[in-house]
Amino acid sequence: MTFENETWLIETSDQIIEKKSTTGIAGLTPLERLIYCVWVADYGMRNAGDLDTASDLYPDFHVAACELAKTLSLPYTSETFLLDSESLTSQYFERFDGICNELKNA
Repeated sequence: MTFENETWLIETSDQIIEKKSTTGIAGLTPLERLIYCVWVADYGMRNAGDLDTASDLYPDFHVAACELAKTLSLPYTSETFLLDSESLTSQYFERFDGICNELKNA
């Protein structure tokens, strides 16, 4: 299922990034902002193997993801982004499908 979720995240994020380019991050819905945060984390993890690149793209992604997941009542995603950076880095790929499934059903 990971490949399916990778594809979903890339395709969904592409639309969100396009919208963000015209409206800014403030123009995104809370769910869109959360998906963007997850995409930022995913980009860093898949391309650099850590969250440093993610922080370069969007410095507040970790805090924002935590707050947005809590606001949207997404417990698994909230629990995931409550982890410190080191724990999130080590558990990211194990948690990826669960995050995507929760986001798709939000």
